[in-house]
Amino acid sequence: MPVRRTILLLLGALLITRGVSAQEPLNFVHPPPENAGDQRHSYYWEILEAALDANKERFGPYQLRAFDAPMTFARAASEVESGTGRVNIVARATNLELESRLRPIPIPLDKGLLGFRLFLIREAIQPQLAEVDTLKQLKRFSIGQSTPWTDTKILAGNGFKLELSDNYESLFRMLAAGRFDLFSRGVNEIHAEWLAHREALPELVIEERLLLQYPMPRYFFVPRTLEGERMAIRIEDGLNRLRRSGEFERRYQAYKKLVLRDVKLAGRKVFRLSNPQLSPLAPLADQYWWEDLSTELKPDAGTKAIPRKPSPRQAQ
Repeated sequence: MPVRRTILLLLGALLITRGVSAQEPLNFVHPPPENAGDQRHSYYWEILEAALDANKERFGPYQLRAFDAPMTFARAASEVESGTGRVNIVARATNLELESRLRPIPIPLDKGLLGFRLFLIREAIQPQLAEVDTLKQLKRFSIGQSTPWTDTKILAGNGFKLELSDNYESLFRMLAAGRFDLFSRGVNEIHAEWLAHREALPELVIEERLLLQYPMPRYFFVPRTLEGERMAIRIEDGLNRLRRSGEFERRYQAYKKLVLRDVKLAGRKVFRLSNPQLSPLAPLADQYWWEDLSTELKPDAGTKAIPRKPSPRQAQ
């Protein structure tokens, strides 16, 4: 174990034994949405606030706010890494590189829901995707992603063709322009994103029958500093209090119901991928922290499946 990491752990333990409530109030500053109407992270900051409230009696007061200017994820991660940046906490899908730079709190905030992936597509290619029955066939289509996203590393590691951009918003325009075929989005993201872009980009739709799945937890990340260790201790304690009280589950189920309300999942063909970006910190053995969407993915009861006519190639 690196010396610096050992020192931070010992200092964290010392903070606990002496009583962290005696310390100065902690300030938590997170990045705002990347653009107007982007609500992808609202749930995570609400969970953070609930966790900090849950242990306020032990740890004392705190301040939680969004920074006042948008920034990309890459910028936000660099700010946290510096230990003196304008933001000091992010909520991101974990990967090995990120865990080496920042201090993770390894609790899956959305129970891995982000790892269930649907596609935004141009409506014109839906007939081609209707013929896809194997992972090999799916890999013939290119996927657009942002360079620093964890999905990019996972999809590349599983042999997909990728078209990359550093700008989140530009990916929607690139898809509409035919620069790539599929834009992989979490089931908890895709409907809101489609709504936000349907007027400007009416050719984009949500693909109808396919789903990728891989274990991809989203954690809170803080600086690898003494202050960051104080933050991590408090956050982990608060999240576990929410779990024990049932409040975490209540909030998660309300969030899941909201984001999946208008997303069709029943009967989709699921392709499961490995995630080479998971570290030993991931709580894989604790089923509480993992969603399986087994109920939502079952074919609709009472709905008779209509067999597709095989293509000439399939019929051979």
